[in-house]
Amino acid sequence: MRIFLCFLVLAAFAGLAVADENVTGKWSGSFNMIGPDGQTKDSTAVLVLKQNGSEITGTVGPNEGEQHEITKGKIAGDKITLETADGEIAIKFELAVAGDRMTGDANATGEGRNLKAKIDVKREK
Repeated sequence: MRIFLCFLVLAAFAGLAVADENVTGKWSGSFNMIGPDGQTKDSTAVLVLKQNGSEITGTVGPNEGEQHEITKGKIAGDKITLETADGEIAIKFELAVAGDRMTGDANATGEGRNLKAKIDVKREK
């Protein structure tokens, strides 16, 4: 019984740890695409996020004027996954948050293409 109770207490603290890392807000920075031939194209990224527990909603895009709705978003510890779609192209983000900075990868598939990108964004104050 004690072991069971300890597991319940640990699970409760683990749930609180997720809530401690709140990513709500506006994030901006770089979005560097890597083509199939290895060529890179530098661009920008703007994420407007709202966190409710472990669920993340909001928008992502290259700038404030071009934003796409997040169709699925989660945070677990410091790991974030986001999904969005732009027409036939689906984009999946796998990010790690550390304080006011998020870094990670994006993979876009669709229309016969598969593109990768590196993302590095900071929370705007």
